[in-house]
Amino acid sequence: MPESMQTTGIATTVASTSDADLLAQTAIAVRAAGSVLRERFGDVVRYQTREELMRALAANDDVALDVLRPRLTLMRPDARVVEDELAGGALPPGEWWVLDPAEGNVNHLHALPEWAVTATLVRDNQPVLTAVHLPLTGETYTALAGGGAHLGGRPLHVSQTTDLGLSLVATSQARPDEDDNVVRRIGSSITAMLFDALVVRTSVPATLHLLNVAAGRIDAFWQFAGARADLLPGALLVTEAGGRVSDAQGRPWTPQSDSFLAAAPGVHTQAVTTLSR
Repeated sequence: MPESMQTTGIATTVASTSDADLLAQTAIAVRAAGSVLRERFGDVVRYQTREELMRALAANDDVALDVLRPRLTLMRPDARVVEDELAGGALPPGEWWVLDPAEGNVNHLHALPEWAVTATLVRDNQPVLTAVHLPLTGETYTALAGGGAHLGGRPLHVSQTTDLGLSLVATSQARPDEDDNVVRRIGSSITAMLFDALVVRTSVPATLHLLNVAAGRIDAFWQFAGARADLLPGALLVTEAGGRVSDAQGRPWTPQSDSFLAAAPGVHTQAVTTLSR
């Protein structure tokens, strides 16, 4: 066995291992990857061109993946890993690890604290477990399909707010190369929410907003377009915390959807109405 495998501290997982046990081991893996990224965090990383930026982003991804991949492969040898963290759409049948080794990578490079490490196991296109680790706070959020959402063992619950006018809501920024129509749609949705909600937050990454929806700190989050790795962890966390996940029109959300909405049940319908204007 290679030395890197010997030092992981994770025993080989047999087919009968429960999803709950897999989740516990996944949480260990994202914490280990987070420790490596935390060591690289501090000074602002300077870049002058898009190429330099992309190299800096890839360097963070690679060091985290070097920790995550062997651990997850040891746990589920037959599960494949999604190579492109920015991809969307359905996955082929079977088990897949959907990873974002440095969610909020640009924030990390700019010495901002809003970043995380995420790992989600998807089985036949259904997320079954997820672990999201925030290295700077030491917090690890987990969710298991049918088993609830937790922060460090404490159950999470979405807010009980029933009035969008009293709600704190959030959305994420479009990517620099996003389609013009999507950018305009985001802009108009922010304007609509500024009229209807109490406070509107706009920042990246999406996952951190969704953690806050699951924990009851934010009442709704919406996004247009978006990648699987951005939305699957938060979708499972919010659902297991008692929230509602749909597209912006209130229809069932899938990774093929062109919009996303996660909200406390009491404001979901109001949010759909606002976003549909």
